[in-house]
Amino acid sequence: MKDVREALMVGRNTEGKLVRRPLSPHLQVYKPQLSSVTSVFHRGTGIALGAGALLLTAWLVSAAAGDAAFSVVRALLASWIGLLVLVGFTLALFYHFCNGIRHLFWDSVRGFELEATHRNGRMVIAGAVVLTVVFWFVGFLVW
Repeated sequence: MKDVREALMVGRNTEGKLVRRPLSPHLQVYKPQLSSVTSVFHRGTGIALGAGALLLTAWLVSAAAGDAAFSVVRALLASWIGLLVLVGFTLALFYHFCNGIRHLFWDSVRGFELEATHRNGRMVIAGAVVLTVVFWFVGFLVW
């Protein structure tokens, strides 16, 4: 055996004879479906929210540290890249929120039919986009 992966490909069939197992197909073979994409996005937005919590913590620490530190963080967040990060964080927040509501419905054993999962998946994406746009529209009106 050349490496450990070859040892993992060896298995036994129903008669107990040693056989080589096939490698399982990965992203190159399967076409992404709405249910798998929404699942991956839910996990990704959870990670993004963790990073956003660190950003929020940095903002609060800079506010407590004094005017000089706060003005630096405020200028960074008010730049175009900072606004892009904040809009992305808001989109992640609303997506994770809407998909969490979808999971609550699933916990009550509703919406598992194929057409229903496609419909509520599209509703989650649309809801997250609409909520983000409304939030930032109101935010820029107040700002």
